[in-house]
Amino acid sequence: MAAQNTYVSKTQHYLKVKKPLLERQRRARMNKCLDTLKTLVAEFQGDDAILRLDKAEMLEAALVFMRKELVKQQAPPTPVPMDSFKNGYMNAVSEVSRVMACTQGMSVDVGKTVMTHLGIEFQRMLRADQQQSELELSCKASTASRPVSPASSGYHSDIEEPEALATPKPATMWRPW
Repeated sequence: MAAQNTYVSKTQHYLKVKKPLLERQRRARMNKCLDTLKTLVAEFQGDDAILRLDKAEMLEAALVFMRKELVKQQAPPTPVPMDSFKNGYMNAVSEVSRVMACTQGMSVDVGKTVMTHLGIEFQRMLRADQQQSELELSCKASTASRPVSPASSGYHSDIEEPEALATPKPATMWRPW
């Protein structure tokens, strides 16, 4: 018998040999990336339990973790309360006063000048804090009282003119031409 010479088309070769090979490589890449993601999430969360999850559970845990991190980043930073600074300032003033009182040879005039200066600065700080609070309240009130369209940039030109400055517009009839 003569050997049969069979011709295999490129399409048949691709379907039989190349496609399964490419699919295995693709799955191997996905698994490698999933393992890396699993390790990173376990590291960031500080929880090794995620390493024992299957792929779908691990992806869900990764999504939950990323959403929590996104919320943390979008949350405004908590401001340091001015009260804690004021308390610290007053504690420092008390300590300065105590040290000056215990120091031998301390001039009463120098002590009086230092304490007066510290008191004046404290009062100035209180006034500045009060003015800042009033400014923030007035800004919030003025912004809340004026409706602003979503397309508004917030500039004065976007705000409607007062009636005294508005130019009268003649009533015109609309015509289609």
